[in-house]
Amino acid sequence: MGIFDQVKQAMQMRSEAKRMQSEIEKIQVEYANGGISVTARGDFTISAIKISPEAWAEASSGKPERFETMLFNVVNGALKQVKKTTQEQMMALMKENGGMAGLFGR
Repeated sequence: MGIFDQVKQAMQMRSEAKRMQSEIEKIQVEYANGGISVTARGDFTISAIKISPEAWAEASSGKPERFETMLFNVVNGALKQVKKTTQEQMMALMKENGGMAGLFGR
């Protein structure tokens, strides 16, 4: 394999990686429990937190520890779910076009 073939493969790998990253960034997962809803994105950022009036009333009625624990659990649940979804999407994308392995002639 010549240097030009190697450069071509490297450019293909870079293009495929960018495409995969773009697809991953589109993922959004919502996780809810106890009147709290959190939306996480494929890049592991939180895009929304919604709190029901009932959950908010509980927090402001002198039970902030329970509310904090619930919020903590819902945020972690959303991140865990987006991680799972992201991994599944990555596997699907890699299989779809032969993935990175296809670029190495396997």
